Formats: sequence, C-alpha cells, structure tokens
Amino acid sequence: MTDSFRTTPADQQWSSSNSSGNGYQGAFGKEPQSSHEDDGNEVGKALLVGVLGGLVSAAGYMIYRRLPDEQKDRLHSQVRTLVSERVNEIRKNFNI
Repeated sequence: MTDSFRTTPADQQWSSSNSSGNGYQGAFGKEPQSSHEDDGNEVGKALLVGVLGGLVSAAGYMIYRRLPDEQKDRLHSQVRTLVSERVNEIRKNFNI
C-alpha cells in the first residue's frame, strides 16, 4: 500500500504494540478506556429504570380504569389536543 492512501502518519507502524492486538492506537498512544464493571453497572441501571417505568405505568393504568367516563373523555380530548399541537409544531419546524 502506498503512503498516499495511508490514513495514519507515515512514521506510525501498522502493526499494534498494544496488548489488545487490534491495531488501534488512540490519542497520545493510549488505548480506549473500557471497563466491564461499568458496562454491568449500566445494564443494572437500565434494568432498574425499566422495572420502575413498568410499575408506574401499571399504577397509572389501574387509576385510569377507575375514572368515571366524563374524566376519561376529558383526558382523551386533552391528549388529542396536545398531540395535534406537537405534530403541528414538528411540521412547522421541518416545513412539512
């Protein structure tokens, strides 16, 4: 391969001298930082947020089911109004 197609500086070697052997050499010769403990922690947080969201939505549905028909109709009209306003705002922003 000629140097004109080379994406790395000519004085930098193609082969890797880092422990991962993937040929990647980041800024200042350091490898990208990745920790499996952080990944597990993030998965745990995401799972917790998902479970809490499910519980809140289930509680909201139970409350909604017990509402009188008049309040359900009012909620439906408020939601329709809110959604139509948002759709119109998005159309206005994108000039659709």
